[in-house]
Amino acid sequence: MAGRAGCVLACYSLGVSRATYYRRKNPKPRWFSGRVSARTITLEEKQEILTVLNSDEMVDLPASQAFTRLLDQGRYLASKSSFYRILGEFSAVKERRQQRQRVHYEEPRLMSNGPNQIWTADISKLRGPEKWVFYYLYVLLDLYSRLVVSWMITVGENAKLFQDLIEQGYRSQGLTKESGIWVHTDRGSPMTAKSTAQFEMDLGILASTSRPRVSNDNPYSESNFKTLKYRPQTPERFGSLEHALTWGRQIIPWYNTVHYHSGIAHLTPASVHYGRAAGILKERDAVMGRAFAARPDRFNNRQPKPFQLPKEVWINKPTGLELQTATPGRLY
Repeated sequence: MAGRAGCVLACYSLGVSRATYYRRKNPKPRWFSGRVSARTITLEEKQEILTVLNSDEMVDLPASQAFTRLLDQGRYLASKSSFYRILGEFSAVKERRQQRQRVHYEEPRLMSNGPNQIWTADISKLRGPEKWVFYYLYVLLDLYSRLVVSWMITVGENAKLFQDLIEQGYRSQGLTKESGIWVHTDRGSPMTAKSTAQFEMDLGILASTSRPRVSNDNPYSESNFKTLKYRPQTPERFGSLEHALTWGRQIIPWYNTVHYHSGIAHLTPASVHYGRAAGILKERDAVMGRAFAARPDRFNNRQPKPFQLPKEVWINKPTGLELQTATPGRLY
């Protein structure tokens, strides 16, 4: 536009400063002088400071102590901050105190594709008749079928009661030492007690524990507690231990035999655990097939999907090669 109408008219029409136009058309080279401040500590001075700080007299002193000692000797080489900066520049300073090393805990990975392979156990508090009074609900849960294998409600929690819970589950399922079942728990004191470890070894139990301060390494037991404690018949507080036991004798059979669990194709835990799931799912598929044959438009002319149990249940499911080579039990 400047070539046709002239520079003045073109700049005026477009609202551009002529000085800007000329400067951008013929930019002047910029030369940086790279001036160095007169206060800059030279390389020779830095070497002198390092030599002094690494001497036998100063090597074990922090930079602030070395600075003060040099002043008392009538020497000023640089400021305290310059001492620290030079030491850091030459990687000559570090934290000398022993630091706590963070322990790395392996992520527990468990897989079950059938009943009585992996159990999860946990303890939950039930509110008593008044403040600070609690009863303790112990639950041993099968990872695959979600069946409550054994349970108890007590006025306290200790290792002996937890061992009784496991022994009760062993007896109810008719297991032996050769069964090689896994029991996964959190790191509560009853579960990690030395007597519990010895007890589990005697029964041939393989123990697995959650990581410290990790809330989702035992999700199935936590979900079970929420299902039980959020039922309408669960009171806000229990008047006595007998009251809590009466509630448990009602709620646990309901959970095992009546409650349809969304994680196991909306079957009851008892039907999955004791091998009745295939027949029930077959009957459901037949009912859905008849409904589809009668009114396919209600299904958008698409055959309803069959009900299926999960092939395997995981705690912290891995990916990649580990998943391809997985076997029932715990993986590292």
